[in-house]
Amino acid sequence: MSASNEVHHSLPPKGTRVAVAMSGGVDSSVTAGWLKQMGYQVIGISLQLHDMAGSADNKFGTCCSLSDIADARRVAEKLDIPFYVANMEETFHAEVIDDFIHEYLVGRTPNPCVKCNEKVKFKKLLDWALDLGAEYLATGHYATIRYSPETGQYDLCKGLDSNKDQSYFLFTMNQEELKHTLFPVGTFEKSAVRELARKLDLAVAEKPDSQEICFVQSRSYTDFIDSNVPASLLKSGPIIDKDGVVLGQHPGLHHYTIGQRKGIGVPSPVPLFVLAIDKSKNAIVVGPEELLFRKKATVSHLNWITAPSLDHPQKWMAKIRYRSRETPVEVTPLTDNRVSVSFLEPQRAITPGQAMVFYQEDRVLGGGWIEDLPLS
Repeated sequence: MSASNEVHHSLPPKGTRVAVAMSGGVDSSVTAGWLKQMGYQVIGISLQLHDMAGSADNKFGTCCSLSDIADARRVAEKLDIPFYVANMEETFHAEVIDDFIHEYLVGRTPNPCVKCNEKVKFKKLLDWALDLGAEYLATGHYATIRYSPETGQYDLCKGLDSNKDQSYFLFTMNQEELKHTLFPVGTFEKSAVRELARKLDLAVAEKPDSQEICFVQSRSYTDFIDSNVPASLLKSGPIIDKDGVVLGQHPGLHHYTIGQRKGIGVPSPVPLFVLAIDKSKNAIVVGPEELLFRKKATVSHLNWITAPSLDHPQKWMAKIRYRSRETPVEVTPLTDNRVSVSFLEPQRAITPGQAMVFYQEDRVLGGGWIEDLPLS
């Protein structure tokens, strides 16, 4: 069921040419089918980002692999729309995979889906769509866009289905991108999307949603990094408590993330959790769970979709990771495009390298990247 017009900007006139980013999944396939059904000139486009899943069974769902592109091509043939593929493996590796590996090696936990949207998908796909003569790029993201005539600005807003909302991953978008982007399924519940896929007789109607990082897929993150990094860079080091007492040895920083309990391998009368990853000492800091809760964080490399007034502290809502609940925060400006964030309630396992995204009701204000946290 579609939401009311007040949660998204008006659709362009029927007959407008729209390029649809087709990943081979049900959401982007329905985006293409629905737009054609509504009377738009639809072009299907895909980026081949990696071939690692080309021979996989897609049990968990992927995107942009060779098998997914084959699925997208079959959908385009079913819908009788043009379909084009561009190989962007080199750019994807440089902008997303290399960043993923680097972040783990320096003790941070990256979010490659945000990086892919920022550096590859919207940046490259939108340019390509416009080159093909399309006026808009449409994707299968669960988000909405609202235009404000008073300010002349576009707002990125949550999708109707709160369980599928993906606005968190899109905070790096800018006004020009929002102006030329459509999120048709953002005004649908997921169940309605699958129902429409069945009505359109699309072969991907029952295809599982993506649940893993596409280029890692069935492997663990550590196995992926181990196979892509020289052994000389994967150094073991001490596991210490908050006072610096050595409790054991770790096989490499990339084996750990903040809040982790399993796999620490240190005997203790109480459960131990990863509290911090100290790159300068090549050390993993562990301790009891209560020390995981923090009330402050610093966020850098900010992107504001609509620039807020930051001449004084602001009270908003924030998410510290995709699956976390929104929590009230007070945001205070710092220098160098950074802010200090204070939480009304202490948050568990605030993780450097993850995105923090700020919300005002259903609207995404912007966000940035959580910096390394002092232990105290």
